[in-house]
Amino acid sequence: MRAHLVPPPPTRDEPDATVGTDPAPDPGPDGPGPDRTAPGQAGIAPGQAGIAPGQAGIAPGQAGPALGHDGPVPDGPDLGHHGDAEVGDGLVDLAVNVRRAPMPDWLADPITAALGELAAYPDPRPARAAVAARHGRSPEEVLLTAGAAEGFVLLARALTGARRPVVVHPQFTEPEAALRAAGHSVERVLLDPADGFRLDPARVPADADLVMVGNPTNPTSVLHPAADLAALARPGRVLVVDEAFADTTAAPGVDGEPESLAARRDLPGLVVVRSLTKTWGLAGLRIGYLLGEAPLLARLAAAQPLWAVSTPALAAATACASPTAVAAERAIAAELAADRDHLVTRLSALPGVRVAGHPASAFVLVHLPGAAGVRQRLRERGWAVRRGDTFPGLGADWLRVAVRDRATTDAFAQVLAEILEA
Repeated sequence: MRAHLVPPPPTRDEPDATVGTDPAPDPGPDGPGPDRTAPGQAGIAPGQAGIAPGQAGIAPGQAGPALGHDGPVPDGPDLGHHGDAEVGDGLVDLAVNVRRAPMPDWLADPITAALGELAAYPDPRPARAAVAARHGRSPEEVLLTAGAAEGFVLLARALTGARRPVVVHPQFTEPEAALRAAGHSVERVLLDPADGFRLDPARVPADADLVMVGNPTNPTSVLHPAADLAALARPGRVLVVDEAFADTTAAPGVDGEPESLAARRDLPGLVVVRSLTKTWGLAGLRIGYLLGEAPLLARLAAAQPLWAVSTPALAAATACASPTAVAAERAIAAELAADRDHLVTRLSALPGVRVAGHPASAFVLVHLPGAAGVRQRLRERGWAVRRGDTFPGLGADWLRVAVRDRATTDAFAQVLAEILEA
């Protein structure tokens, strides 16, 4: 299957910015982040504006695109559709990949305590230091963000000089949506379902100077070997690896997250995107972070609004980087693996249902002829699953199903079997 080029959005007249990893101004002893501007200062001098009159941008009276979106690709998938749109009152949620469980005290207590500090501006330095220590990096190699989605927007806006951005699909659609909203022409490399959506580094164009890929990949749940991802790194290229679900993975004999690049400091241009949303149920708090070379992260921080991450979110980041949290995360990932195996077994026993690849995360992707109609009948029976046709490289015969406890899986499988037999 060949890569194909998405029709480019209108060109812009904004000044160019290089995409490589050239050094940026020294971010200072505290590294990049929303505290980079002195109190009372702003990134634009008084009387100046970010875009001079007559330049490209948003014309007077026009509305700009929402962050990370510019609407559906013409004659293509709706990149702005996400699993939360599938959920409704009275439906059992198998569409959103966020774990719902009571929050442990070691996480709830710091978040609650942070509510008493809201009169002060957020200070990201302790959280940045904690995240850096967890991944064996310096604080300058960490940029805290309001969720992983903000990281994709910062990358798209800061790397405007990218000449050949490539997104490996199927994957989370926000990276491409953010690139398109920032004016990039995006080329897609579509992985082959017949090959289990396996990544072949040779499929990525050699002259691509910005490459985005997920690991494990949403929606396929495929975990690519770290060596294959590392093979994509090279001087002059920014390699963005979305590890939002890395904390959901586990492998026998591996103490940490298998195939993660989070601690790799030897790969040029690598940016790892992380999220605390999935395992700890923090989607409403908005907390994530980027890991990478300090000069590159400084460029991204320059595109970030001041105080972008709230004090409660910073408290969560600090808590989730602790040894207690990491140990709990590994136990949860092991339990998830058993629940996922049970889901795969139940789905694989149903007529016409094919589980894609070798699932490794908190969801599985299934191919089912007539899936669009099945999805509607599931809703009528009280179950919400994620449609697959909004992911580039998939179509109307694909569904994504979240991993839940065995009782929920058994009840779902029974309803699905009844629908398929009707």
